[in-house]
Amino acid sequence: MALEEKRSLVEKLFEIQAIKFGDFTLKSGIKSPVYIDLRVIVSYPEVMKQISDMLWQVALESKSDFSVICGVPYTALPIASCISVSHNIPMVMRRKEAKSYGTKRLIEGVFSLGSKCLVIEDVVTSGSSVMETVEALASADLHVTDAIVLLDRFQGGKEMLQSKGVKLHSLVTLPEVLDVLHLKVKIDQNMTEKVREFLSANKFTPSSAKSTPPTSKGSKLSFEARAGIASNRFSKRLFKIMHEKKSNLAVSVDFTNCEDVLNLVDKVGPHVCIVKTHVDILEDFTPEFPKSLKKLAEKHNFVIFEDRKFADIGNTVKNQYCKGVYHIVEWADLINAHVVPGDGVINGLKEIGAPLDRACLLIGEMSTAGSLATGEYTKAAVEMAKTHQKFVIGFISLSCLVDDPQFIHMTPGVQLNAGQDSLGQQYLTPSDVIINRGSDIIIVGRGIYQAQDPVKAAVDFKQAAFNAYMTRIGN
Repeated sequence: MALEEKRSLVEKLFEIQAIKFGDFTLKSGIKSPVYIDLRVIVSYPEVMKQISDMLWQVALESKSDFSVICGVPYTALPIASCISVSHNIPMVMRRKEAKSYGTKRLIEGVFSLGSKCLVIEDVVTSGSSVMETVEALASADLHVTDAIVLLDRFQGGKEMLQSKGVKLHSLVTLPEVLDVLHLKVKIDQNMTEKVREFLSANKFTPSSAKSTPPTSKGSKLSFEARAGIASNRFSKRLFKIMHEKKSNLAVSVDFTNCEDVLNLVDKVGPHVCIVKTHVDILEDFTPEFPKSLKKLAEKHNFVIFEDRKFADIGNTVKNQYCKGVYHIVEWADLINAHVVPGDGVINGLKEIGAPLDRACLLIGEMSTAGSLATGEYTKAAVEMAKTHQKFVIGFISLSCLVDDPQFIHMTPGVQLNAGQDSLGQQYLTPSDVIINRGSDIIIVGRGIYQAQDPVKAAVDFKQAAFNAYMTRIGN
């Protein structure tokens, strides 16, 4: 590609104030002497066409293998559209949030499953926005090996993407922009050096990506991003809680006395996203207990998960869910079920719970030694979850069972040190569960409620699990 053509484009971007110099506060809170705002290019058709033609040339020169393209929302969408129309290449569009009606698709457009897609971006800093789109495309069975970008800020995004299997090809880099604008006397030497120093001091180093083992599983999207694409209202709510509290810890409070449960929940509530109960082990249960528990849930912003493990025919589980002594549906936000009875167990629970915005997890795997919840059983659980996605939000499992960021995976049997108890309960570490196995939430019981200092233990587990999640998403 001709050097003069690149220089001409850089000058135009400066003239239309798509590239600005001064003192700016970025989204991350970092103070920056340079700000890139390519949203303005939609108002300059000639610039838009020049960019799209030059980026198409970058794609061809990269020898990338693709049959469809996708622009990262939102600024890159018009660029991708121009490329699609000008060069007759099919395009798909990623929604930031799946529709709650109609097809409920996250990826719009016509494509063949297993096809390769080229991702188009306007600016890359850390590479996280590109990876969010790559993850969304993967959930629709579209594979990405290459991405093209108008401007690479040269802060480590290329290396981060490379570590995750995506090659980034840029039209220009920010250091190249500085060279051009300094040569054309658009910025002085002091500003040039100031920006270079800023870039050098604010790099997203490859080491943070390398800390994620090659065997890393699970969604690379942030909880905030997954809240944006979740079509299930309960999933959206839970992802938001996890993001806001910086916690992917569920505490299982298995005391047999109501007062003990409530006292512990009040102490550890600020550090958890979920409180899990076994209401039928309480020896002094009264209707006042769930009322008190709900008040604590409102106070500390967590959801209540009754670990009932429903496993009967539809009519029976309906009654178990809403009648009897416990009236579970009135106070438990979340329940779970075995899939041995087939779809009937889900339909029965859904009939009662769905109108109240309750949700269900399916038992996909169990943490006990010799568990039979494997193989065909697990496959059946995944298929049932896909069929009943309005009510089923995910799985109790030892690993990520399905490559769809809308589903949540929760893993029990977690301790800070691996091992096994005398009854066959196998313990995994937060890092193993979140990074290597791809689960989203750790469920901890005795490691917290039997600890000498339950609050400190909760904080330790919370930090270990959230740090593992941050590593997994490359942050």
